[in-house]
Amino acid sequence: MKLRSSFVLIGLCSTSIILMAGAESGNSTVREEKLEAPGKVAVKIRMEGPYTADTPLQVVCYFKHKVAGDMTRGAPVELDKHLRGVITSLRNRGDFVGNELETLLLTAPPDSIKAKQLLLIGLGDEDGLSLATLERVGQVALREAARLGAARVAFAPLIRDQGNSKLGTGDVAGAVVRGVLLAYDTEKRLQKEGFAKEYTLEEWSEEAGPTYFDDTVAGMKKAIEAAGVMIAAKSSEPYATSK
Repeated sequence: MKLRSSFVLIGLCSTSIILMAGAESGNSTVREEKLEAPGKVAVKIRMEGPYTADTPLQVVCYFKHKVAGDMTRGAPVELDKHLRGVITSLRNRGDFVGNELETLLLTAPPDSIKAKQLLLIGLGDEDGLSLATLERVGQVALREAARLGAARVAFAPLIRDQGNSKLGTGDVAGAVVRGVLLAYDTEKRLQKEGFAKEYTLEEWSEEAGPTYFDDTVAGMKKAIEAAGVMIAAKSSEPYATSK
């Protein structure tokens, strides 16, 4: 029997939604929450995997490849299965090592994942993971999205799935989205001055598993607030001098 979807609104922050729906296989709960961010960006936290998100651009992260073998489980394993093992092959052959801020853009073949394109971003050595690195990851992801003209972007850090628990999931999500929002503000300012092509980020979606969903939401709320303060404190002077 098909479960009818229902929606429950809760007034926590700007616009917040929790979505209750029946999954394709059996009855389960899919949670989703939306927040308003600076630049009129809709920030969404959704209980979803990187291989099921229907989005123009899906972004995932990987630590630097270990010759002895990488520890992966859950989402990255399923993602690679959907892509017929291309990510594992790239990493084993040294074509995508996962050095800090290294990027590789893949076009998703038909009948693989729902996303049109997949962006891999390197996190560097696992021991060196920091919130500063993750904020830079957010900046790189946004700038690549702007280059591609992707109005909607989904992001999965995959850090827990690679066996790393150094940083809290809320802190990870917050650092990334802070980098995204600050970089997007720069893009919009450059557009006004004629130094960047027209681009609008309509939605940034953070993918989170059921165990870390609430922590991710809390971290995103703090980051959105902090980004708003930082953007407001930016100089209003043009980047370029007058003609």
